[in-house]
Amino acid sequence: MSALPIILGMAAVTYATRIAGLWLRASVPPFWKRFLRFVPIAVFAALVVPALPGARGEAGVRILAAALAAGVSWRFRKLWLGIAVGMAAYWGLR
Repeated sequence: MSALPIILGMAAVTYATRIAGLWLRASVPPFWKRFLRFVPIAVFAALVVPALPGARGEAGVRILAAALAAGVSWRFRKLWLGIAVGMAAYWGLR
């Protein structure tokens, strides 16, 4: 079985739902707007936290850099700034 039909099918479903949302022009209720604000940071945390222990015994450095990044993200409410500070702290502490 070729992967091409699967990829095309997934693309069709993805773009069909997006076009349907634009076509209907439905407004999102305030509850969902508040809820969806937290999706990017939750997805980012779900991707980062499992990698904190590391493979080379760098758990202390990684956790310290992640804590610093979390503090900056929380204080300034900018995910990109937290990522930048966390990466700089990790590189600097290594």
